[in-house]
Amino acid sequence: MSKKHIHAVTGAFGYSGKYIAQRLLNKGHEVITITNSVNRTNPFGDKLKAFPFNFDNSRKLVETLNDVSVLYITYWVRFNHKLFTHADAVRNTIGLFEAAAKAGVERIVYVSITNPSEDSHLEYFSGKGKLEKILKDIGVSYAILRPAVLFGKEDILINNIAWALRRLPIIGVFGDGQYRIQPIYVDDLAEIAVQEGSNRENKTINCIGPETFTYKGLVDTIGKIIDKRRLIVPVPPLFGYIVGRIIGQIVNDQFITRDEIDGLMADLLYVDSPPTGKTKLTDWTRDHAHTLGRHYSSELARRKNRSIEYKIN
Repeated sequence: MSKKHIHAVTGAFGYSGKYIAQRLLNKGHEVITITNSVNRTNPFGDKLKAFPFNFDNSRKLVETLNDVSVLYITYWVRFNHKLFTHADAVRNTIGLFEAAAKAGVERIVYVSITNPSEDSHLEYFSGKGKLEKILKDIGVSYAILRPAVLFGKEDILINNIAWALRRLPIIGVFGDGQYRIQPIYVDDLAEIAVQEGSNRENKTINCIGPETFTYKGLVDTIGKIIDKRRLIVPVPPLFGYIVGRIIGQIVNDQFITRDEIDGLMADLLYVDSPPTGKTKLTDWTRDHAHTLGRHYSSELARRKNRSIEYKIN
């Protein structure tokens, strides 16, 4: 029997990693987190210890993982910025894979994205495709989880759609808005991750919720639930991106990127698979209708301020 007993979660003070860590603790596991934010408020107190990634010191990273049985990797970046890039995220994740193999980690549960492809012209999807291939060849048992879009109390996308609905009289959608999206509740993803942590069979799982929306339908549904019905109009993607840039400058964030628009319109957040999550976005939105979108959720603020806990929407 293996003497390794620790479960390691990347970014347990952040979004999806926090839910994975909580489920592991609830099951009585010893859990650590590896993070760039070791000084961020620790919601778990002394139940969970934080270690730095040490991407620039592979020996220390291997030492951190020496007693780890299962490594859950949620680490990634949403867009390129002067502080971080997709290329950095790919290189650092490869370092995590290699350190896990050297340390004798038994299982890697890796959070990817729907429809990854090394050949994609979109760095988000090509980077994930490259990492999936490397993980499959690294020699460690793996589960690859492919969520489309996450929603939950610390969410950015769904919250900021609601934020825009509360403030703008007209909402533009890129093109005809008929491309599809399958949001999954973040704790449903965490449940799948923890289940897969106890297995050793190599798996790739599309992680999608029980509801499929067109993008236009998603915006309309959220507007109705929060009682902010707006006129939804099609706009050229370039125009939508420019408006998004203006909003981003106002809120000091990256509101939407060209790659995100292209990915949406290419239907890359849709897969023809049975749902793996059970929580409906519509039910969750009704439960949070009074608070959803009251405040803007900033990706850059989370990246720059690594001492405070993520804001709850």
